[in-house]
Formats: sequence, structure tokens, C-alpha cells
Amino acid sequence: MKRPGVGIGVIIQNDKKQILIGKRKGSHAPYFSIPGGHLELGETFEQAAIKEVFEETGLLIKNPSVIAVTNNLRTFRDENKHYVSVNLFANEFEGKCENKEPEKCEEWIWCDVDKIPTPQFDASEYAIECFKKGEFYVKNQFKQ
Repeated sequence: MKRPGVGIGVIIQNDKKQILIGKRKGSHAPYFSIPGGHLELGETFEQAAIKEVFEETGLLIKNPSVIAVTNNLRTFRDENKHYVSVNLFANEFEGKCENKEPEKCEEWIWCDVDKIPTPQFDASEYAIECFKKGEFYVKNQFKQ
């Protein structure tokens, strides 16, 4: 990578105030993470969020809104991949949650925001931290 890539993360909250977390396989194993992926050329953040959530979970989110940006330096340190993530929030959705990409994710579970399984993928961990604090960006997200 010559420059950071742009990731999209989505915090989806259900009626019980739980958020959707997946146990990743492959490139982000064995981490737990909110749904997300890459921003493609020409996409808005909202289009990318809707696309990624649907591809991974089968849920059709409505009215996602940008809530945070994260600089994912732990992944850079560990994997030499530097991403900046734009994180969105949605609490309106249709459909039933399914594991649409079993080669990338073991399962999707609804979790209390204060009881997220570990280890967490850094982009997801930082997004959830911002969400809980009601902050757009949290300094010093990189933990040694």
C-alpha cells in the first residue's frame, strides 16, 4: 500500500439496543467486527454501507448516517495494511439476519454494546468506542 485505503463500518442497532457483530474468518480472523467492507470508486458512504451490510447479512438498512471516522493503526502495525474507516449507524432495517458470506464470517450475533466479544478488529473496536462516547473521533486509538 502506498496510501491508506478507505473502509466502511456499520453499527446496526436493533429494538433491544443490541448491535450486530460477526466473528470473522480469513483476512480478519479471529476478530469480532461490525459489518463493513471497502468504499468503491464513485460510491457514497451511505451506498457503500447499504451494499456491504446487505452482501454480508441480508439486512437492508435504511437511512444510515456517518457517526465516526477511525484511523486503524493497529492493523497497520500487525499486517502492514493502513485503512481509515468511515463508520455509519443504522437502527432501521428490513429482513432477517443471515450469514451471506460464510467464507468470511462464522456467524452474526446481536450483542449488548458493553459486552462485545473479544478480540475485536481495531476498526470495529474504535467505531464502537466512538459510538459509546458520542464522539466523532477518539484520539490515541492506536494501543501499543
